[in-house]
Amino acid sequence: MSLSTELVKILNAVEIKAVEADYKKQGYHVEVLLNKDQVRDFSKIMLEKEFYLDFVTAVHIESGFQAVYQFGHFEESCHVNAKAVTKDGTIHTICDIFHGANWHERETHDFYGLKFTDHPDLRVLILDEEDADLNPLLKKENKLKSLEKITRSEESQDKPAKSVKNKAAAKIREKKAKPEVKSEDKQDDKPAESS
Repeated sequence: MSLSTELVKILNAVEIKAVEADYKKQGYHVEVLLNKDQVRDFSKIMLEKEFYLDFVTAVHIESGFQAVYQFGHFEESCHVNAKAVTKDGTIHTICDIFHGANWHERETHDFYGLKFTDHPDLRVLILDEEDADLNPLLKKENKLKSLEKITRSEESQDKPAKSVKNKAAAKIREKKAKPEVKSEDKQDDKPAESS
């Protein structure tokens, strides 16, 4: 049994919603949707299964925030993407479980204002002290989207995500496909000079 299959079974057994994902299409092997109060229990399972924390970030949405956690495994190729929605702008810290989360949570707090409850040192990490309440990655009210609009639908999961790199490669292929016109092949619009 693969690690991703085993992990999904373990998480579903403790009522944490987890499904296997297509790595080539989504960039991770397991997708986990957490309730806000499941973040710590989930993180303890990840530590027990010898996963490392890759990053913590957030997405500003209409209803509040979606905290995003990405984990990887040293022994097997298994990446886990976990998300938890918080409407009140708070979520429990995991920095006592994964010590590396300390700086990730502080950075997320700096940029979004998401408060990690029970974090031992949530002071400003990147911004200047006088900019502590700036939260530069918060969206303007009229730019916020619902969770449903930022979540991939079943239909879109059948297609790989479009990337800038793919678009650039398509433009290069398009240029190569067009035959280049040599200067002698071009017709001159100037009238012939009379002698």
